[in-house]
Amino acid sequence: MLARATFFVALALTAPAFAEEIACEGAFAIDSSEARLIEIYGADNVETGIVPGPEGTEMLATTVFPGDPRKALQFVWWDEDNLRDPGNIELPSKALAHGGVHIGTTLAELEAINGEAFTFNGFGWDYGGFASFRTGALSNLPGGCHLSVGLFPHANLEGVDTMPVNGDVEVKSTDPLLDLMDVRVDTLSIGYPHPDFRD
Repeated sequence: MLARATFFVALALTAPAFAEEIACEGAFAIDSSEARLIEIYGADNVETGIVPGPEGTEMLATTVFPGDPRKALQFVWWDEDNLRDPGNIELPSKALAHGGVHIGTTLAELEAINGEAFTFNGFGWDYGGFASFRTGALSNLPGGCHLSVGLFPHANLEGVDTMPVNGDVEVKSTDPLLDLMDVRVDTLSIGYPHPDFRD
């Protein structure tokens, strides 16, 4: 595997201009809301409506900086009536998440940041490549949020059997096949458990 990198703890993103790293406070806090997003980013930069969801579904979400993929944030709310209590926040392509995780981070780097190996869903379906961290440094983040990443293979392997890591299976990040596939972070999100299941 590649040499493992060391990263610093994330900083807060609380202003319209993105900082290099984000944390689960301010706009991203457990008690955030559409009203807070408007206050921070301005009404012209905040849009709430129906967006595509997984497996052909649709869902209600609030998007900050719609139309700008390098900055766009998408908030899905537990309390849709009041547009508050974020369940999931999709981060923009330019973001650095907790510990310096970013789009393009390798599996080796993720393991180094987390301090241990982890598991994720097999590739090739709507929830394919999805990883949330049950243990390790990325499993217990300040502010009570959890980090999720979408992983994707970047190597074009002809003649290599990748079926063991495809489909509805649990894949270990230490699987040697993944090094050949050059698996990297493709999407980033942070989220919170439902209010009924919080400590």
